[in-house]
Amino acid sequence: MVNNLDKVKQKFIEKLGSVNNEEELENLKVEFLGKSGEVTNLLKAIKDIPNDQKKEYGALVNTLKNEIDAELNKYKTLLEEKKLEEELKNTKVVDLTIPLNECTGSLHPITVTQHKLIEIFTSMGFIVEDGNEVETEYNNFEAVNIPKHHPARDMQDTFYLSNGQLLKTHTSAAQNRIMKKYGAPLKVIFPGRCFRNEQLDASHENTFFQCEGMMIDKDISISNLIYFMKQMLSSVFGKELNVRLRPGFFPFVEPGFELDCSCPYCGGKGCNVCKQGGWIELCPCGMIHPEVLKMGGIDINKYQGFAFGLGLSRLTMMNFNIKDIRLLNGGNLKVLSQTKVK
Repeated sequence: MVNNLDKVKQKFIEKLGSVNNEEELENLKVEFLGKSGEVTNLLKAIKDIPNDQKKEYGALVNTLKNEIDAELNKYKTLLEEKKLEEELKNTKVVDLTIPLNECTGSLHPITVTQHKLIEIFTSMGFIVEDGNEVETEYNNFEAVNIPKHHPARDMQDTFYLSNGQLLKTHTSAAQNRIMKKYGAPLKVIFPGRCFRNEQLDASHENTFFQCEGMMIDKDISISNLIYFMKQMLSSVFGKELNVRLRPGFFPFVEPGFELDCSCPYCGGKGCNVCKQGGWIELCPCGMIHPEVLKMGGIDINKYQGFAFGLGLSRLTMMNFNIKDIRLLNGGNLKVLSQTKVK
């Protein structure tokens, strides 16, 4: 019986030497280690071995089985390496020492800023929503407590469409839809593009970007607003910044504030950017007006919330030290390339 083991081993070695690919190797494995394979038949023959020799015989068969399995795995590795070498021979070599093409494109500065804000707010538990660019008059005005007689309804400010809808004038237009979609509690930001019939100059454009944010929950106060805005600004500019609130009127918040941040360029000491004041006006904000919450389906006896409308275009200009807002929409690659993120 031991001679049979030697014959099987010798037969395997001879056949292994003629294997040229993984398919042939798999067939060889089945031939020797499969259910009807050579080694399996040797194990089945143990019933014909005298009882005092069965233990020794079984150990020899198992040893042969392990040796054949090891050789198969080793040969499989060799075939894979050979295949890889052939693929490399037929692959064009890339010279990694060649300088990169500096003319390749990059993300727009506003997109870079928006991605950064999304990363910051999602890390603090906020979800991200999109807003429609074409909105109903109700969502854009009534739902955020701006009645028909409000100056923002003036035809000189808003782009109205022939079907009665309009191009949204602020990201606040999405507040009502989002509150009805999620209810309370809620932590959400919704960046987007806005449109107003502005007289163009260095700080005014008819197309600009904002990032609206809301937090609605029990026991929300102004201190929550200050905390999140301070965390956001410090992350955007990579340094600790202070914020302050000044009273301001906005129909959709009560009380309402203008939020300023300490100038990131001079550290609050005073410079040309902050007009020597040490502070930069950043965004309107405040506690969401109870009427706005009620129109959004929120129980004002249980929940309060804050909202802010951050100027993405303005924040981008600050972050990249861009002096004229018109450059952001101008498509001047020479200018935009200077803000390319490496």
